Amino acid sequence: MFDMHTHFIPSDVLLWLKDNQHLVHAKWEKKAPHQAEFLTVNNKWGFELKESFTHSELYLHEQEKAGVSHSLVSPIPQLFMYDFHEDLTSELSAVYNRSLANWIHDNSKRLSALATIPLNNPVFAANELRQAMNLGLKGAIIGPGLSNVMLTDEFFTPFWEEANAQKAIVFIHPLLCEDSRLKKRMMPNLIGVPWETTVCATDLLLSGLLDKYPDVKILLAHGGGFLPYQIGRMNKGYEKWTGVSASLQAPPEDYLRRFWFDSVLWNDSSLKYLIEVVGEDKVVPGSDFPFDLCSWPPVAYNERGVHSLLGINATSQL
Repeated sequence: MFDMHTHFIPSDVLLWLKDNQHLVHAKWEKKAPHQAEFLTVNNKWGFELKESFTHSELYLHEQEKAGVSHSLVSPIPQLFMYDFHEDLTSELSAVYNRSLANWIHDNSKRLSALATIPLNNPVFAANELRQAMNLGLKGAIIGPGLSNVMLTDEFFTPFWEEANAQKAIVFIHPLLCEDSRLKKRMMPNLIGVPWETTVCATDLLLSGLLDKYPDVKILLAHGGGFLPYQIGRMNKGYEKWTGVSASLQAPPEDYLRRFWFDSVLWNDSSLKYLIEVVGEDKVVPGSDFPFDLCSWPPVAYNERGVHSLLGINATSQL
């Protein structure tokens, strides 16, 4: 069984955070005796720093115990560092990616990995993506853009051109929604996280970017947010409004099938619907392990999606 959505923090990254804690406003806080410390960076999105995030042998043991034979490991979104100066973001990206490259080199049968990149400088991001893939990483995990810049903006052209040239996997992982209405009841995470994916993925779909960069493999977290379940509305808008259809060569439903989706939905009926709409070759098992809201162990089913995402040659060598 595969797990295509899982996270880890290498020891070199933790050391970098300790050394730069004042620059990035990193805080470690003990909130309850039975819990690990909570890590917060730049006063945003604190999370429990469980041992499974940081202890490599424990991580591998937990994967093995759950029946996972191979994991595609991603950096955590809390450490994307897009809010900081591009030089600092680049520095941490390089530390993170080289640490992951060393780890997967020593465990190549069980692990693959994605890079984190300085998306706040697309030229730097393109360079880091190329270097990371030269080290053996499969692509990059990125947020849904910057605070006021969507991923379809021309600002990001250097990154998309490099990702297309490298035939990279680009895993779009949402950040917490900062809508002022979503302040209570964990709504920034519960509905804000899939909403951020929905906005980003809809913009990508309607923009024509998927035609412009056809060799990028875009993976959407958490079953694609809400987009797959409102694709009928997108199709209707395509029929009625030129503002929807102007950049497209086919109905939105056809473009939806050009994304990949993980299975982190916690609901069998939702997952079944997703597979029916996009095809089982575009849905991959994922867990979001070891975050609190993880679907653990990942749902096991036909592995065609993994083969189409990683490539037949890649998976045959795992």
